[in-house]
Amino acid sequence: MKILLPVDGSHYTKRMLSYLAAHDELLGRSHDYLMLTVIEPIPGYATSFLDRATLDAYDHQQADRVLGPVRAFADQQGWTVRMQQANGSPAEVIAATAENEKFDLIVMGTHGHSSLANMIMGSVASGVLARCKVPVLLIR
Repeated sequence: MKILLPVDGSHYTKRMLSYLAAHDELLGRSHDYLMLTVIEPIPGYATSFLDRATLDAYDHQQADRVLGPVRAFADQQGWTVRMQQANGSPAEVIAATAENEKFDLIVMGTHGHSSLANMIMGSVASGVLARCKVPVLLIR
């Protein structure tokens, strides 16, 4: 089974990974896991003052900040995972990746806000649910 694990380095990502580690019977270790982190774009007005090398270095630094600890945790659990970074709107990139690469399941942490709070503040999880047909397991 191909399983997409969107990660952002937040407390909610850590809780999701800890839950999966504590409930090994839920998914097991024999699947194809991709840990995806999405770097939100720097606003256009700011990028006009920066060269491409600086922007690329920023993207890599942000991805390493998230993926480094996640890789260490996955190694500690004995999981075989692939890591990927992408740029754009997180919900759009996650949904597009899941659809384009034919993932069977998305597992992601969620803040657990109410529907009203999601409408006001937005939610990556809500955006993913609205954009793709791949099953999503939300860990709260």
